[in-house]
Amino acid sequence: MTDLTRRNTLALGAAALGASAVPLLGARAASDIPMADVKPPQFAIEKDATLRVTRPAKFVDPDETIFRANTKAFTDKTGIPVRVDFVSWEDLRPQIAVTANTGAGPDIMIGFSSDPQIYASKIVDMTDLAEYLGKKYGGWYNLAELYGKKWKTQDWIAIPMGGGAGPTVYRVSWLKEAGYEKIPDDLNGFLECCTKLKKIGHPAGFSLGHALGDANGYASWLLWTHGAYLVDEDGKIALDSKETIDALKYAAEMQKQLIDGTLSWNDAANNQAYAAGQIGLTFNGVSIYYAVKNSKDPKIQAIAADTNHQLQPRGLAKGNVQSATVLNAMLFKHTKYPNAAKEYLRFMMEAEQYGPWLEGCLGYWSQPLKSYAKMAFWTADPKLEPYASALDTIYYDGYKGPISAASSAVAANYTVVDMFASVVTGAATPESAAKQAAQAAARYYSKA
Repeated sequence: MTDLTRRNTLALGAAALGASAVPLLGARAASDIPMADVKPPQFAIEKDATLRVTRPAKFVDPDETIFRANTKAFTDKTGIPVRVDFVSWEDLRPQIAVTANTGAGPDIMIGFSSDPQIYASKIVDMTDLAEYLGKKYGGWYNLAELYGKKWKTQDWIAIPMGGGAGPTVYRVSWLKEAGYEKIPDDLNGFLECCTKLKKIGHPAGFSLGHALGDANGYASWLLWTHGAYLVDEDGKIALDSKETIDALKYAAEMQKQLIDGTLSWNDAANNQAYAAGQIGLTFNGVSIYYAVKNSKDPKIQAIAADTNHQLQPRGLAKGNVQSATVLNAMLFKHTKYPNAAKEYLRFMMEAEQYGPWLEGCLGYWSQPLKSYAKMAFWTADPKLEPYASALDTIYYDGYKGPISAASSAVAANYTVVDMFASVVTGAATPESAAKQAAQAAARYYSKA
């Protein structure tokens, strides 16, 4: 099982979808989705248009299979050739930076979350397309609006295509063996639960390595559940606080209960450890469940039957602290074919294409548009419930302050992750780590 990663999933079995299956699934999936009768924008396609698209690598096979099938359907319909490149998560942001700084390269770059804020002056306004999609498909979820619009304006600078959430993934039988029917929602109770799991040989595992999704997600969870945050509403650095220090002390205690090696984990490591039976609990997208559920090996399928999901513990927060890594499409101004690019994104977000992609991935990229929450697959498997409203949250990179180039840079450079890592390794005290991280974050905000 050591070769199981998000990018190298197990055989899909009956869930495998080829391009020929997408039109049939599209017709069925679209019937589940409420749609308003809205006239689409008329994008005048440029003569001899061709497009290049770069996006993150797959975490589950249908993400790429259906995305490519939908792209081919667009080419078949319009005659516009489209090249799609799938790039590893770790390499994507450097490639976006090169494209932005050189003014050459792919027409569409699909990045993460607040990335468009860094390049707002270099990307095409998307308001016409975003407003059309919102009117047709029941409106945008809060997190999609926060990441899709330029802060405190109604100007859309990107098209959010989905969000990968990281609720608690756990083995039901092992949790019961530790004495729990469900995961505690309070911090002390959750720490005690992880302590008991380790005692019975099934420890938890959370990344504090440079894992774009998992480590940033865990570090943010530690902050928000203790009432801490990066900046206040006015963008003033608020990281050096009692609440942050409490979160750092808690992380140090939690680290003692985790499986060894999490400080070097990338975004695939917890998937591997869970499927190999090395851990009994983690925070993750649906990719773990997808992979074991669709295995042809009965022993691995048994892991799926013993797996469930629950929203992350709230700790001191008043509501759901779960956020999501948003897949966010940017159209760069250097493109010769902006209308063709917008038409491509419109096509990919329409029900006939988007529905099969969403369902085929078991909601790995949860919908940014509310109508897609009505699709039948969300309720057919109750274990998917914590993923269904992934973008319905108040939490985001840089919470509580403005979403900006600075907040995106802090996340991209693992400022908060490294703060926690320095404390759990004993390299810094909570007090010194909080001060150092606040100073590092201030450098990004001073340039904003």
